[in-house]
Amino acid sequence: MSAGEASVAGAAAHAPATQVFGADEQTAVGVDVLRWVQLAQLVLREERVPPAAEVSVVFVGEDAIADLNRRFLGGDGPTDVLAFPIDDDPLPSGRHPDEGGRGPGASDEADEPPIVLGDVLVCPAVAARQAQEHGQSVEDELALLVVHGVLHLLDYDHAEPDEAARMQGRERELLARFAAIERRAASPGDPGEPGERTQADGHE
Repeated sequence: MSAGEASVAGAAAHAPATQVFGADEQTAVGVDVLRWVQLAQLVLREERVPPAAEVSVVFVGEDAIADLNRRFLGGDGPTDVLAFPIDDDPLPSGRHPDEGGRGPGASDEADEPPIVLGDVLVCPAVAARQAQEHGQSVEDELALLVVHGVLHLLDYDHAEPDEAARMQGRERELLARFAAIERRAASPGDPGEPGERTQADGHE
């Protein structure tokens, strides 16, 4: 397996995990593919996605994402993130509430999920510019885009104010959980905050 690709079986050793394939197909910004694969898996685990599901998270350059944006969405120029659900229309680009759409989704039947949920494409070069504009790190921007894209595959949307509030709230929750897991991993002797272990294991 090359440095630009990663596939992780799961963070919780006792439970099977959804399969997330990650690839880095750009060179403009350094990307820790394994880290973002683990973040995508956390989202899927917290959203109770069955282990049979599969998702791809691919980091692409500006030319590639601009081409996809134009061909599939009629957009102009590169965007930060695109979500392509399987057997559904691609979601309008970007993570801003005024650019939302109907949103892709998993099956309405909880016992009949799709085997392949879809693909999330993130452009690190665009993320780097947005991070500077937002006054935050590129890593924080990439984390938000990964979570945003995966949630779109799970039928979250931001076309309407109430939908946007729900999605943004869930993004904050998931990012906070991921940050807590990373802090605990960096300090193995620290038992963490109350409830943190159950969050890491994907249980309420």
